[in-house]
Amino acid sequence: MKNYIKIFALTSLFVLGSCSDDFIENEPYTDKVEENFYKTPQDAFEGLVAVYDVLQREGYGGWLLTTEIASDDCYGGFGTADNNVSLDWDRFEFSSDKEMNKPVWETCYIGIYRANILLENLDNVEWGADEDLKLRYEAEARFLRAHFHFELARVFGDIVALDHTLSSEEFETPRSSAEVTYALIAEDFKFAADNLSDDNYSQPSNGNYGRITKWAAEAYLAKAFLFYTDYYNASDLAGVVSKTEATAYINDVVNNSGHDLVGDFASLWVAASYSQEIPYAGEGNNEMVFAIRYNSSGLGNWDLHEGNRFQVNIAIRGGNLGPYAQGWGGATVTPSLYNAYETGDTRRDATIINFAGEELDFDAEARGQRQFTGYAWKKFCPITNEAGEALVSANGGDFQIDNYEDYPVIRFSDVLLMAAELNLDSNAGFAQTCLDRVRERAFGDDTHSVTASLANIMNERRLELALEGHRYFDLIRQGVNTAKTAIDASGMGGEFDVNFRTETEGWFALPQSQVLLSNGTIQQNPGWN
Repeated sequence: MKNYIKIFALTSLFVLGSCSDDFIENEPYTDKVEENFYKTPQDAFEGLVAVYDVLQREGYGGWLLTTEIASDDCYGGFGTADNNVSLDWDRFEFSSDKEMNKPVWETCYIGIYRANILLENLDNVEWGADEDLKLRYEAEARFLRAHFHFELARVFGDIVALDHTLSSEEFETPRSSAEVTYALIAEDFKFAADNLSDDNYSQPSNGNYGRITKWAAEAYLAKAFLFYTDYYNASDLAGVVSKTEATAYINDVVNNSGHDLVGDFASLWVAASYSQEIPYAGEGNNEMVFAIRYNSSGLGNWDLHEGNRFQVNIAIRGGNLGPYAQGWGGATVTPSLYNAYETGDTRRDATIINFAGEELDFDAEARGQRQFTGYAWKKFCPITNEAGEALVSANGGDFQIDNYEDYPVIRFSDVLLMAAELNLDSNAGFAQTCLDRVRERAFGDDTHSVTASLANIMNERRLELALEGHRYFDLIRQGVNTAKTAIDASGMGGEFDVNFRTETEGWFALPQSQVLLSNGTIQQNPGWN
């Protein structure tokens, strides 16, 4: 979250060392621990903020970077002298780092743990007459718990679903079935959708700006429904939410949330608006249904997680260039994504840097860029000021950790495209209207309509939501053979050849340390041994 809510990192504190009987029998005098902490609504609020705090830990090797590299929209990239972890993601190999997916696993389970700690202590708080506040905190915590479970389940397949904190006897708990995991995800999102108010906090002037809303929960429930029912060939979301219910939830967001598309697609992104000299819509624009909020207040403090550390990974390698600030050159954009856009589609040049097209002299060899394609991310790329300095550095921050652009997990255009997909069979006219709204904004006119079909909606999702963490999952939910057809690449030679291995079933390798620690209760995912 932003600085509207101060971040507290609250976990159970354990003190090791010699102890007297007095120490054992008395409560800690200064430390906040579970036994003496969850007493007041303010305590519960701080516990809730601790759960939100985990959202900002996208960090290096995180969920967004990993899944974009795995898709057909990006190669591994980074530098010629760097390790080969990005190539492992790109080629579905497991050769250079057996822990390459540990940040995803670790971060999500930290979030789940903190959510469960709070949920288990809500009844210990003296709420007085404010039971509605308790219900709200429960709804927000359960939304976040579902978010972290959903990220894990889409990356690793079967995971250990946790609706409580584990006792020592449960440390070797086996993985849950997909049905059990998604039932918990569905129940949590549904609880949030049914118990949060109709408020929309999309404006920074709102005191609750950055917090979860009913509309975010309804949209996320529809996203979970689509992935689960497609990938697992199911008719409902783990017996919890039917297609009729999922459609009603997403339609409610379209019709009643107050969210809408901003007028110009490029205005959504700092670098695109800056390079095209158009007004930036701002992070608090009405299109953001659920976003992870970042700021630059860390000012070089590596112990904080306020800034967007993902941005430096995909930024221009080897120094600032034109309006774009420096980074590590990760996840170079494939020509197939750039060429997928039609003439007149404004999203292409707002999404992708075309070095030649923008007359930027990028010497890939001198800059040490691996897998240079001529294209890079414009979405999320940090920018320079008029003096050519990285803007975040000129403002006193560290270019590696203090970039500040928010990460939109769900935009309203995603809501429209999910609504188009879910309404195809039951309300074709509404599905067409939703798809048309997205394309009309993209082209600036109403002459580029295409028929609302599943194939056209999937293609539109690729173009509209490119480089935002959706593409890989849209591919594998259509089947691993569909994913292979899209992702496999040959002809450019060498490091550009990609072979999607269907034996992985689309899942990523588990961190090997987790397999070993489980003492045999967790086996490595198929295709990764």
